Amino acid sequence: MAMNTRKGFRFSTYEAPEQTPFEKLFDIFQELITHTSGDFDEAIDWLRELDKEYELTDDEYTIDDFIEELKAKGYIQEEFDDDAAGGEGDEGDENGGKGNISITAKMERLIRQRALDQIFGKIKRSGSGNHKTGKSGQGDEHTGDFREYRYGDGLEHISMTESLKNAQINHGIGSFQLNEEDLVVEDTQHKAQMSTVLMIDISHSMILYGEDRITPAKKVAMALAELITTRYPKDTLDILVFGNDAWPIPIKDLPYLKVGPYHTNTVAGLQLAMDILRRKRNTNKQIFMITDGKPSCLRLPDGTYYKNSVGLDDYIVEKCYNMARQARKLHIPITTFMIAQDAYLMQFIRHFTEANKGKAFFTGLKGLGEMIFEDYENNRRKRLK
Repeated sequence: MAMNTRKGFRFSTYEAPEQTPFEKLFDIFQELITHTSGDFDEAIDWLRELDKEYELTDDEYTIDDFIEELKAKGYIQEEFDDDAAGGEGDEGDENGGKGNISITAKMERLIRQRALDQIFGKIKRSGSGNHKTGKSGQGDEHTGDFREYRYGDGLEHISMTESLKNAQINHGIGSFQLNEEDLVVEDTQHKAQMSTVLMIDISHSMILYGEDRITPAKKVAMALAELITTRYPKDTLDILVFGNDAWPIPIKDLPYLKVGPYHTNTVAGLQLAMDILRRKRNTNKQIFMITDGKPSCLRLPDGTYYKNSVGLDDYIVEKCYNMARQARKLHIPITTFMIAQDAYLMQFIRHFTEANKGKAFFTGLKGLGEMIFEDYENNRRKRLK
């Protein structure tokens, strides 16, 4: 006797997943270590303050227990110099004082993964593209779509399963035959490679007015680095920072990125970015620039600096426009992420973007990462002619 079963949904009160004391503290610690630019002592001081206010720990598991577990799991390391380690035969920790604690490469990688989850996870859920080209054709990425065979299609692209099914439908099972009209080809897409330079403004204004602009920018850089190195290994990403001058930084140093007592030499950043991209063989190149928008410094040919922090200096601004035009001639689009709302700065970015024929986003800090990733996805789509 057949039995009817009724399917449906059962609803119950949501219960948060059970976390160990270490996991609860570790989640907070990762955020703090990012805000403190990798300064372990400062992050732990903040954690202790939060513990006092919100009672994060108890007598069974203290902050000191958490630190010991961080060491045991390989997230932090304690280093002693010769002076701190004491004399020969001494126990450094007991007689020579306390060593310096720093995060390990394992922790650096975890911070990048966390940034990727925080920022790129939103894009995955919103259904953004998967770095494919705008049109199908001969390529290296399967689409899952099928079409009829055309002269010149490679045999390796023929879907035998679909072709045999067509033959059975068209000619019947009794007298099997396979003709050219029965053949079905699986479409592929060319997966374009992209060389990206991410420029991060580290001038003092990035932390002025009580607003932390550098931490969101740093998270974006870490997430973008993790995305490219793990998901798009054929792509390249170079990261540079610019203040009075511009210089590249390795991915592993991103957690330690800080602002400095610098002006904003946007021209130097763009010059370095274009120098880096000139050496890349990929035809698809782009620059992302995260800034609060106000160029205020130039390095002159004699090595001295020309600085002007009052308003927009015409001499400096015109140099920026010239750099934008040079990048346009090299077919390097510049996407600017402007994290300030001053009307005169927004006007400057609009003129800068017009000179490059690039793009600009005027964004608050909250949506910065999501917007950059959407743009990265879109810029990698290359139409086949």
